[in-house]
Amino acid sequence: MKYEQISNSLFIKNRKKFMAKMKPNSIAVFNSNDVYPVSADSTLPFEQHRDIFYLSGADQEETILVLFPDALNKDQREVLFVRETNEHIAIWEGEKLTKEKATEVSGIQTVYWLSDFDKVFFDLMTEADTVYFNTNEHYRQAVETQTREDRFILKCKQQFPAHLYAKSNPILQEIRGVKEPEEIVLMQTACNITEKGFRRLLGFIKPGVWEYEIEAELLHEFICNRSKGFAYTPIIAGGNNANVLHYIENNKQCKDGDLILMDVAAEYANYSSDLTRTIPINGKFTPRQKAVYEAVLRVKNEATAMLAPGTIWAEYHKECGKIMTSELLGLGLLDKADVQNEDKNWPAYKKYFMHGTSHHIGLNTHDYGALKTPMKANMVFTVEPGIYIPEEKMGIRIEDDVVIQEKGAPFNLMANIPIEVDEIETLMNS
Repeated sequence: MKYEQISNSLFIKNRKKFMAKMKPNSIAVFNSNDVYPVSADSTLPFEQHRDIFYLSGADQEETILVLFPDALNKDQREVLFVRETNEHIAIWEGEKLTKEKATEVSGIQTVYWLSDFDKVFFDLMTEADTVYFNTNEHYRQAVETQTREDRFILKCKQQFPAHLYAKSNPILQEIRGVKEPEEIVLMQTACNITEKGFRRLLGFIKPGVWEYEIEAELLHEFICNRSKGFAYTPIIAGGNNANVLHYIENNKQCKDGDLILMDVAAEYANYSSDLTRTIPINGKFTPRQKAVYEAVLRVKNEATAMLAPGTIWAEYHKECGKIMTSELLGLGLLDKADVQNEDKNWPAYKKYFMHGTSHHIGLNTHDYGALKTPMKANMVFTVEPGIYIPEEKMGIRIEDDVVIQEKGAPFNLMANIPIEVDEIETLMNS
């Protein structure tokens, strides 16, 4: 891995939190992601399943974590299975986790080779009553492939039909949403790398450059700072492209007088950052562009201030909609009749701001985290309002990542990234 090794104390804490919420005499299993084929002998770059990483720090394919806090043998209450390495693998693929290194990374003392899994797991299941399966229940999930977890669940149900089954996801949604201090440090590192990339762009973007050239500049900066690269597929959208919310082609030339919306951010140690900035390609906002930009910025600042312990996510978004409605009226994009006659299920402001304002962020860009219960301190949210005006070939979104505090305003992990009109213009023209 490019990142510096994380202290295993984080993963030890995470496992303790998970096991404290398990039912008596229950066992939980977590699998690595598959290595996905492309065609012939090529594969996609491996990305570890975030749940097994969260609980063990093991960032390697073909890894299984088993948690059994009531195991009769105390040495088998936390067990990690890793792929057996050998000289051939070392030559062709490089270093893999040894048993000793797996313990160092995870803090788990009992490590077996993956080939021992069936035997050891059968023995543990003779003691257990309930099995926790790790199904994907994220509110935005859209999985169409059968995963390694799916195959394990099918096999386990066939082999152990008399056991009870439970879901690990509700526990993970609760505990992963509230970040440990070590996680916030890692996310701050990701945000700092993103800042370096953005500052690099302020001296690079000008009329005539191509969107993909901007993407390349960012990737260079990210990898030079120990990131694997982008935390998500980058959106680099000049002019009217900004009105396509998930524009990822990044293949157009930047034109004088247009704005460019960039939803781009680095990952670090599997933790995401999520930044959006919209800047003038020629280094100077027009009066209209500035007016819309500053309206979006005001919405962002007011929305950020509402993120506090006790806030309900759905109610928060309603309030953000009211703030946006006021700004759209001020810009002349809506009039009072539009608001008075609006469909309550699709308010008038949705014509120009059709997505949500905030989501959890962490090991996933759209991270796990409770959404139907009150917000808690140390949850990390994006704040990302936007105004999209196709008839003016203008789309503006601004986004930062913030940590909810026990008291006071949220802490902005991106506070050092330029955001004000004057600062952006000064840096672009210096």
